[in-house]
Amino acid sequence: TENFDWESQATDSLNEALKVKHIEGKAKNVILFVGDGMGISTITSARIYKGQKMGNPGEETVMEFEKFPNTALIKTYGTDRQVSDSAQTATAFLCGVKTRWGVVGLKDGVTIRDCKATGVVTTTRITHATPASAYAHAANRDWEADSNMNDVVGGCSDIAKQLVYDNRDIQVIMGGGRRNFFPSNVPDIETGEDKVNKRNDSLDLVQVWKDQMTSLNRRHSYVWKKSDFDAVNPEDTDYLLGLFSASHMSYELERDSSANGEPSLAEMTDKAIKILRKDQDGFFLLVEGGRIDHAHHDSLGKKALEDTVALETAVKKAVDLTSEEDTLIIVTADHSHPFSLTGYTGRGNNILGVVDTLSDEPTKDKLNYTALLYANGPGGNDSRVGLTNEISEGNDYRQVAAIHLDYETHSGEDVAAFARGPWAHLFRGVQEQHYIAHVMQYASCVGRYRNCNRPTSGAISQRDPISLMSFLFLVSWILLKWRV
Repeated sequence: TENFDWESQATDSLNEALKVKHIEGKAKNVILFVGDGMGISTITSARIYKGQKMGNPGEETVMEFEKFPNTALIKTYGTDRQVSDSAQTATAFLCGVKTRWGVVGLKDGVTIRDCKATGVVTTTRITHATPASAYAHAANRDWEADSNMNDVVGGCSDIAKQLVYDNRDIQVIMGGGRRNFFPSNVPDIETGEDKVNKRNDSLDLVQVWKDQMTSLNRRHSYVWKKSDFDAVNPEDTDYLLGLFSASHMSYELERDSSANGEPSLAEMTDKAIKILRKDQDGFFLLVEGGRIDHAHHDSLGKKALEDTVALETAVKKAVDLTSEEDTLIIVTADHSHPFSLTGYTGRGNNILGVVDTLSDEPTKDKLNYTALLYANGPGGNDSRVGLTNEISEGNDYRQVAAIHLDYETHSGEDVAAFARGPWAHLFRGVQEQHYIAHVMQYASCVGRYRNCNRPTSGAISQRDPISLMSFLFLVSWILLKWRV
């Protein structure tokens, strides 16, 4: 690295920045990627992790979405909390308003799916907080099945029921959470186990969905394992329901990719785009890498980083399948975590390993520690012991935390948003989280911004800084000549 030409690298980056154009046509398609809990420290660590898996020092690695030309910092607080949960954050970036802790999809009438094909893809339960905010309205995020609402009055429907009965036009639905769609007295289709399913109203919501599709003469498929998923042909399938696990889908490190296993997030993204892009009016697709958050809550840093890289792979798939001219792609997080990269580590230090000997800040107890740490979480109860990289590289190694909690919390610092495509240049500076929804609506002329006259794609404002500089130079030259 000492012989690396840093000046040329910076010049190349500058030249790329000078080529950035503003695309001001209407966005035909909008894809929103959400890394649940993917704070900036997670992105940094995942970048290094990815590079080191490729045999490089790691720090120089660039994630696919880090190549996007436009970025902003996003403020994630809610109306009642400095540090938010995933329901109120998702309501903000999907519905365009901030709300209270635990509230799902507060506001009617603000939806991105006006006249567009719609898809929701996640590695969590499809009824979990973030995906639910795309289609449901609930005062409590835990109302995923009717069995979670035994004390609720007022005729409210659970989230799974709302998905099937109130959202029959959503064309792609994929994730986990199968248990919320089947009666409690029916064994799970995958494991054969009893007492897995959650519905007490005897409704088989998957069958209800199938019957709806049949009655509407829609080409549809329901799948629950990878072999059936792989067999789905996007060209002759317009509606797809995939429920690949009773609860959340597996961490990427543990995912079974066999015929009876689960598709990856990238594979689901690929299938979703190929189904949705057939709609001439365009599409909206929400893709959530949801298990980043769960790994952090359990202080399992390696699993969080692997799932972050899996999300990046899905982003790359979306970039390859779409055009920057007519597709707005946004990558962001709903919130961050108290997860840090510390210790004055040397260049190329194993991101999962212990702090190397270059550190000039020895610990008081003379014991080493890992570069990745949590401010709070289940790792706070562990006694300090000497560590080796072999231990800390384990898939289930739990990073040490300063404060012992059963479950690590979220954190309240700003998160990043990366954007490319039509009107992506509106992502700049520091913005409120609900601003994301307004940019998506404005770019695609829906919601409160539906009355726009912009053509779809092709309307490009070059706004090239070099051209602007040339113009200003020419004006200055003319003025000087005139004065002479």
